[in-house]
Amino acid sequence: MTSETMAVEHGRQNLNRLLKWWTGLVLALVAWGIAYSQLVPFSEYVTSLLPVARDGHTGEAIAFFFYDVPKVMMLLALIVFVMGVIRSWFSPEKTRAILSGKREGVGNVMSASLGILTPFCSCSAVPLFIGFVSAGVPLGVTFSFLIAAPMVNEVALVLLFGLVGWQVALTYLTFGLGIAIVAGWVIGRFQLENWLQDWVRDIHRGAAVQAAVAVDRLDHVDRLKFGIEAVREIFGKVWIWIVIGIGIGAVIHGYFPEALMTRIMGADAWWSVPAAVLIGIPMYTNAAGVIPIVEALLGKGAAVGTVLAFMMSVIALSLPEMIILRQVLTLRLIAVFVGVVGSGILAVGFLFNLMF
Repeated sequence: MTSETMAVEHGRQNLNRLLKWWTGLVLALVAWGIAYSQLVPFSEYVTSLLPVARDGHTGEAIAFFFYDVPKVMMLLALIVFVMGVIRSWFSPEKTRAILSGKREGVGNVMSASLGILTPFCSCSAVPLFIGFVSAGVPLGVTFSFLIAAPMVNEVALVLLFGLVGWQVALTYLTFGLGIAIVAGWVIGRFQLENWLQDWVRDIHRGAAVQAAVAVDRLDHVDRLKFGIEAVREIFGKVWIWIVIGIGIGAVIHGYFPEALMTRIMGADAWWSVPAAVLIGIPMYTNAAGVIPIVEALLGKGAAVGTVLAFMMSVIALSLPEMIILRQVLTLRLIAVFVGVVGSGILAVGFLFNLMF
């Protein structure tokens, strides 16, 4: 067999190999989309099989659990796969060069703006945060996204506009975005990358070598394999904590103490804002889910700033989110995150109470 014939045969084999992988990828993405679109019917069906009232506390908690767990799992798998493939093309050093140094403030603005455009709750935003961190994006920039994605939600903006007017909705957007940008920038100034979990730091260290090899030598199939390996590595470390975190959140979601919230947020005292934040942190729901509670509290005379501080803490500092993040961040870094974001939320609460 001549060298030309061998080259042609080798090219044909590579083409067949590439077609098989891309066909499999397209079919997998179609199946992913179909499954994702059926999460609500699935959760309702599973709940209907159990001997509980759907409109009761237990039924609400079960439906929430069987919707949110597969949703976050599917988002995690898809986002980490995509980020893994991207990482095979770009080294962390190149990524940091784009989003660090003099451009870091721009990176914070860009990631926070991206967070506003993504309809994620706090736990759903974590997979993309993990993907950013594993790809070498500066920590402060990733935090700007993590804060903005759940805190500033387009559904919440529309509903706030209808409930309390455009002034409150616009102020909510402005301060929510400001908190995300400033908090991410502050965290970035601390240079806390060493406070990531060891396995995440290992990804940082290994990514440069892997990406350098990938850019020069890997073909498209190898890059897809790189993404699959990223899913296998990261998914295996965090999936159980996703289940535990959302399980706790589902129980809290189903048994939300609205009466207690009303008593605290209706209090005309300086401590009502920090109390609302502290009570909101253990809660878990998304922006759309918390709006009916906000409406009820405002209707019962609760202060606007206190209610908004509560809503922001529920969405941006939920306990299930912290449990999942614990697998990526050390306790010290989680404490910094909670402290910086919590301070911003307190400022918003006090300011709104003065303004409205």
